Amino acid sequence: MKSSNFLYKLNKAAKKRDEMLAPYAQKSCDSRGREFKEQEHPMRSPFQRDRDRIVHSRAFRRLEYKTQVFINHEGDHYRTRLTHTIEVSTIARTIAKALFLNEDLAEAIALAHDVGHPPFGHTGEDILDELMHDEGGFEHNLQSLRIVEKLERKYPVFKGLNLSWEVREGIIKHRSSFDEPAFIKKYNIDRSPLLEAQIVDFSDEIAYTSHDLDDGLLSGLIDERQLDDVTLWAEEYKKVKEKFPWLDVEVKRYYTVRNLIDVFVSDLIGQSYKNIISSKIKSVKKIKEHPSFLISFSKSLDKKNHDLKVFLMNNLYKHKKVVSKNKKARKIIRDIFLYYLNNPAELKLSTRKKTKERSLKRVICDYVAGMTDRYAIYLYKKLFPSKSKSFFEEYV
Repeated sequence: MKSSNFLYKLNKAAKKRDEMLAPYAQKSCDSRGREFKEQEHPMRSPFQRDRDRIVHSRAFRRLEYKTQVFINHEGDHYRTRLTHTIEVSTIARTIAKALFLNEDLAEAIALAHDVGHPPFGHTGEDILDELMHDEGGFEHNLQSLRIVEKLERKYPVFKGLNLSWEVREGIIKHRSSFDEPAFIKKYNIDRSPLLEAQIVDFSDEIAYTSHDLDDGLLSGLIDERQLDDVTLWAEEYKKVKEKFPWLDVEVKRYYTVRNLIDVFVSDLIGQSYKNIISSKIKSVKKIKEHPSFLISFSKSLDKKNHDLKVFLMNNLYKHKKVVSKNKKARKIIRDIFLYYLNNPAELKLSTRKKTKERSLKRVICDYVAGMTDRYAIYLYKKLFPSKSKSFFEEYV
């Protein structure tokens, strides 16, 4: 087969895949494109290329050693920010496929949504926000966008990854609240996100609620007896015990969490489809003009989900052991940040050169935010050897 004929068939197949999507789905052929013009690939859609660029980025690889809830060194079986991201992307693809939306776009947004997360989870985000309060603060979604637009350096003629507009828009419209810097005004954050981006928001929530519960049970910080009054857990755990009474406790827990994910996803698909049909929306333009999210849980599941999240907040995230580790994590990040702020000459030359483009505090913030948990711990020991021994004996 001649190459020109082969490429023609590939392009025809790509158009056919777009035609099979719902009218309110973001089609690859209708993408607003990239900030820097590039010739598109004959065998991969723009959003497939975006996905691959994200996966091959340094920021994505660093997620392997960044905290979800449990610090990286606490055990090999707990979720990390990377495994969380993978779970979000698989859930997002499932929902997008069921609703005839663009799976590749949903996957790309999901894979990029946490690349801006600093070490030590939301504790790291909170302390960096405090340290940067006089320079616009710190917010991980905004940092994710900065990484893919500016901070990754892999290509000869532009900064960042040069992702498609829709992926970048999906990253910045991931649920958050922050002051609106000038460089994101172009994304019209007052308008509703694409349905594919809305899916990622809920996929993120489904993933972290389910696997934080799983990790909390595995750690022993919570146990299933505490969950007797949490309706969503109690209903599914009862079904598992009745159907598989011979299973050991650990497998019963795992299978219950697995069933919870199925309940979340099935309910979301069903309710979202009802919302879309009742709104009579037939285009992407109308999605953006709609005043509220069309992707949602049913009211009954939303209430049960709220109760489960309250339980996790009170019994896991506020557990004295988690709180104690978080206090130490705050100290690690704060001390490293202030050390370099007071001793900028100690920064690597390549890092110091970045002060030509942005303030010293922002350069240090970007440097610290890019660290993994284990590197931050290593660096703390290196910078503060006299006080780190007793600190980490207690920390670990």
